[in-house]
Amino acid sequence: MSEEAQERESQVSRAIETAIRLGAIFLMAMWVFDIVRPFISPVLWGVIIAVAGYPAYAKLVRACGDRTTLAAVIFAGLGLALLITPTVMLTGAFVDRIQELSAQIEDGSVQVPLPPPGVAEWPIVGPALHARGSEAASRLQTALETPGTQLESVKTWLLETARSAAGGVLQFVLSILIAGGVLANAQGGSRLANRLFVRLAPGTGAGFARLAEQTVRSVATGVIGVAIIQSLLVAIGVFAIGAPAAPVIVLICLLMGVVQLPVLLLMLPVIAWAWAATGTVPALLFTIWSLAAALSDNVLKPILLGRGVEAPMLVIFLGAIGGFISAGIIGLFVGAVILVLAYELFNVWLGGEGEPEAAA
Repeated sequence: MSEEAQERESQVSRAIETAIRLGAIFLMAMWVFDIVRPFISPVLWGVIIAVAGYPAYAKLVRACGDRTTLAAVIFAGLGLALLITPTVMLTGAFVDRIQELSAQIEDGSVQVPLPPPGVAEWPIVGPALHARGSEAASRLQTALETPGTQLESVKTWLLETARSAAGGVLQFVLSILIAGGVLANAQGGSRLANRLFVRLAPGTGAGFARLAEQTVRSVATGVIGVAIIQSLLVAIGVFAIGAPAAPVIVLICLLMGVVQLPVLLLMLPVIAWAWAATGTVPALLFTIWSLAAALSDNVLKPILLGRGVEAPMLVIFLGAIGGFISAGIIGLFVGAVILVLAYELFNVWLGGEGEPEAAA
């Protein structure tokens, strides 16, 4: 065999060996991904909570005499009490309402509510609006009572939604516990993140790491935090006045807050219902409270956002909706933060050489 043929055979052998190694690495990576996939969303959310809450955790560490483990336990306990308690209450009401509606669909006792009588007393548009609403409700009720109406798919969807909401609560609990563990090892985690960014972007990696930290903290507090506070304020009002489908209203409010849509658009019809279905004093108090809750983001954002990033609403919207579709309720928060982080890092990378400005 000639020297040239031997060299060619050696190259082919090395190429086959390299392909086998790459294939083994790829299979191992896919296997690992398949194993950890159920934990990706809660782990990401736990890291986001840890990064966003680190300033408060640092003060807690000093108050505990530099005992990091004790401070992490207290932080996780407070997080469970402040975040999980209202979440469990809202989710429980939401699941109960869904199960009740599903049972009504199954036994054929679904009742379509008629417009409140007070609507007919509104000036100019009241009588016509009440008549049209009554007619629409009557036709829908007739359709639901017609034999052969296909409602099984609706019932299935409702039950799946209830299960997803219950699973979301468990993921929230797991995420806060993970956040406590991350904070207890904050120094090691910070060094690991810096090493990873430096490895990915030599020279500017440290700046990218600081930008990532700032972006996560900004979006988590200035967008997600504001949306949660706003939805809790709305929840107090709609539950106090006994609004129909109150858990659904709160969930839609949370979604609108995350995707940066004005919550006032949601509350105006609820306020109109309150004036039509309740007395003057309760309706007036509910209107004042609802307007304050719907406009509270104008006060909360400057306080919580600080020097935060100015991400386009479309990026936040796509991240929230895409995360919600792919990972349920917890993806609503994780998706928005991760997509904004990717957008900011990509923007800085496109900007040219040097350290990211936000890292200074």
